[in-house]
Amino acid sequence: MHTMAQLFDLTGRTALITGGSRGLGLQIAEALGEQGARLVLSARKAGELEQAQAHLRARGIEAEWIAADGAREDEIERLATGALDKLGHVDILVNNAGATWGAPAEDYPVEAWDKVMNLNIRGLFLLTQRIGRASMIPRRRGRIVNVASIAGLAGNPPGTMETIAYNTSKGAVVNFTRTLAAEWGEHNITVNALAPGFFPSKMTQGSLDRIGVEAMCAGVPLRRLGDDEDLKGAALLFASDAGKHITGQILAVDGGVSAI
Repeated sequence: MHTMAQLFDLTGRTALITGGSRGLGLQIAEALGEQGARLVLSARKAGELEQAQAHLRARGIEAEWIAADGAREDEIERLATGALDKLGHVDILVNNAGATWGAPAEDYPVEAWDKVMNLNIRGLFLLTQRIGRASMIPRRRGRIVNVASIAGLAGNPPGTMETIAYNTSKGAVVNFTRTLAAEWGEHNITVNALAPGFFPSKMTQGSLDRIGVEAMCAGVPLRRLGDDEDLKGAALLFASDAGKHITGQILAVDGGVSAI
């Protein structure tokens, strides 16, 4: 029988976190690293990854990084190989890298559609396939945590965001999560998704500026936006032994928006 502390302990575990240099990815990195996991972070910009590494090391967290574009197949291959070289194996894969683009559906550029889809779902699939095949399936253990969004569960309130590709891609992440969980359960791999509501970040700053914090909070039952800690507990549950019998689930962390 394990204690609660043991169930949530990640000492000796390894984690690859995409989009890990800032925002939700960095928040998840803090949570897993504070519980003892060794980390490799990935994002496109080396400078931001260096800053994230310094931030984590100041908190006593061991983290390395690999700059890679998660929308390009050759870069995904390099990332998977590099992460396995650095870590030896990957126990936890956090698929957080994502992009958005705002435009009315009737005028939405196909280039924008392809950019969002290539990173948010195609790249997520390719990296997960490679890590699963190279590390998790042979070792018969793994935790996959996908970052979806409540945008993947519903449309946008009128007059707010016009993000047809983003919402569609996150809806795909939701059912990717369920489908892979059913397939890979026999390999002792759990696959779950976090569905954050609105968290202030570089990606959401434009919407925040346009709509305003007060107006955004008015539609949230808890009357607040997500903060720098609100995703940590849910991410740790999915990544640790505490969640070993949970798979194929989508957990909204949204202050109650999806309950309305």
